Amino acid sequence: MGARTRALSQLVDIRRAGDRAVTTTPWLDSKHSFSFGDYYDPANTHHGLLLVNNDDVVAPATGFDTHPHRDMEIVTWVLSGSLAHRDSAGNFGVIHPGLAQRMSAGTGIMHSEKNESANEPVHFIQMWVVPDEAGVTPGYQQREIDLTGGLVTIASGRSDDAAVTIHNRHAALHGARLNPGEVVGLPQAPYLHLFVARGGVTLEGAGELAEGDAARLTATGGQRVTAAAPSEVLVWEMHAALAA
Repeated sequence: MGARTRALSQLVDIRRAGDRAVTTTPWLDSKHSFSFGDYYDPANTHHGLLLVNNDDVVAPATGFDTHPHRDMEIVTWVLSGSLAHRDSAGNFGVIHPGLAQRMSAGTGIMHSEKNESANEPVHFIQMWVVPDEAGVTPGYQQREIDLTGGLVTIASGRSDDAAVTIHNRHAALHGARLNPGEVVGLPQAPYLHLFVARGGVTLEGAGELAEGDAARLTATGGQRVTAAAPSEVLVWEMHAALAA
């Protein structure tokens, strides 16, 4: 998979939380913004470089058993609870709110993700973007980050000011925790994905977005996002798209 450049038409595509595909098991409630697992829609496979934006709740003392990944940059952002990561490269980490985590699958890696708590569910957003280059050495990184003070860079391959790095020089993930009335501006990029992880906001020119809603922006940026309630937003800034 590579990147391509083409003439783009301006578009703001609002995707509502209730329209997402859902996977439910006795231990998992997973809502998919894009095609994932048994859900496949050829018209909804990605936006820009973002292939997965899963909104997952995992029951106490359960989780994803060891499974493989390859050639994918996987960023996990926990909203509540704690998630334990173990992988075949010997990495182990417990992710909690305020901690950014990235796993580079590269040439191939096995990992598991389990709810650390015996009593409380864990709620997290997991996002996948393609790397610049196939076959990189698998890697893992986690780091504390403070999302106060505007839009903060969580993960990036474009700059060195992110909490964690990803192997794609065209992509960056930003986040913000906003009190009612607080405002952040979206970056300027050919492709943006705004996801309301918690609360509710107003997107300039597009109206209200509730928890779980998303906006896919093409060839437009700079809009103001205003919190209508205590909110948390995740914004992917992407300067390329998947090659056909």
